[in-house]
Amino acid sequence: MTLARIQTLLATLWAGMVLTVGGLAAPALFSVLERQAAGLGAGRMFSIEARVSFVFAVLIFLLERRRVRDAVEAGQSASAVSATLLLALSALFLTIMGEFVLHPLIEAAKAGQATTLSFGALHGISSSLYWLKALLIGVLAWRQTQ
Repeated sequence: MTLARIQTLLATLWAGMVLTVGGLAAPALFSVLERQAAGLGAGRMFSIEARVSFVFAVLIFLLERRRVRDAVEAGQSASAVSATLLLALSALFLTIMGEFVLHPLIEAAKAGQATTLSFGALHGISSSLYWLKALLIGVLAWRQTQ
């Protein structure tokens, strides 16, 4: 299996996971559970998704670096900064921002602690970053099939 095919598989699985968690699983929890229980369940799912996204991004990054190195060693001209690399790193950045910067602030706001923004504003920013990440991963998966 070539590096490009492995990258395509990883990007496609990643896109499917992000869309499933954000578009199906989390809304389904809120449709059948009380708000607090659904929020706890969704929070846990998004936390697991973030860690898996981290792994996918790092794997795609490493495979892309290897693919470029192999191309250069074969005498081909290849840029060290490809669209695949930028998309994976951008999605990784958004994952880190959501899970390790915004999530603790959201938890603090839920607990009634003073935060710079309200729970609603933080949740809105977090949701926007999540769907931007989903878009970037979708573009990554689509580009890999070209």
